[in-house]
Amino acid sequence: MPNPTNPEALNRLNILLDPFQLYTIPLAQWITTAINFLVEHFRPFFQAIRIPISWVLEEIRRLLLTIPPLIFLILLGVTTWKLAGRRVGIFSVLALALIGFMGQWEAAMISLALVITAVIFCILVGIPLGVACARSNRFEQGFLPLLDVMQTLPTFVYLVPVIMLFGIGEVPGVIATIIYALPPLIRFTNLGIRQVSTEFVEVGYAFGSTPRQILWDVQIPLAIPTILAGVNQTVLFSLGMSVIASMIAVPGLGLTVLQGMGRLDVGMAAVGGLAIVLLAILLDRITQAIGKVN
Repeated sequence: MPNPTNPEALNRLNILLDPFQLYTIPLAQWITTAINFLVEHFRPFFQAIRIPISWVLEEIRRLLLTIPPLIFLILLGVTTWKLAGRRVGIFSVLALALIGFMGQWEAAMISLALVITAVIFCILVGIPLGVACARSNRFEQGFLPLLDVMQTLPTFVYLVPVIMLFGIGEVPGVIATIIYALPPLIRFTNLGIRQVSTEFVEVGYAFGSTPRQILWDVQIPLAIPTILAGVNQTVLFSLGMSVIASMIAVPGLGLTVLQGMGRLDVGMAAVGGLAIVLLAILLDRITQAIGKVN
């Protein structure tokens, strides 16, 4: 038993009770060094990634803002009526009309362009990765921990490396949204293909189909409802992340909420939040309806 009057003995006792004071892993320094290395040596590569995203975003935003609001409401109402029925069609028109009368039409169109752009690139990246996970157990075992990390990291953490690698603005906001919204689509695609009955696969092989034909003609068509459920989750995740992305100068409804909070303007923040809720419900109903149709 150490002598309580001996300072050296007390120090050893404190170290024994709290061994973490002996050494601190400089993880923050390592991450900062790695990011700085990427910025210094691979910045042209990351800047090149901005080009297709910026082009798609600009074209979608231009289209949404060019269409007169009344024409847009009519087109949306007719489309959602045919896809999801009368109730959803009427709700979609009323929801967007309310957003417009609250003075948030342009912000809503910008947010919608951001979400659509993010979802397009999530589909282009997520579905092939989900297929790869479904067709290779080894690839799935190595890739799923990365998905776990992507889904458990706080959303604000995504912004720091994105800012350093891509700067601030709309395109970095879309990139952060893509990273955040990608995991659900990969998981649902993997799950949908794995849930396809082995009997259908065996019948395909019995008729002489190749593995590629089995994938495209049997597994993917049967997995489409599950894949579209993943698209639905990706859409909602993208819209939620668009609010966080407003912190790096991304315009839209998220910026309205952020400005309202910064000014302690409860009305402005509430208007932006209500518009986001209406837009989220609308997108959710539309993607659900597309999934049921297929």
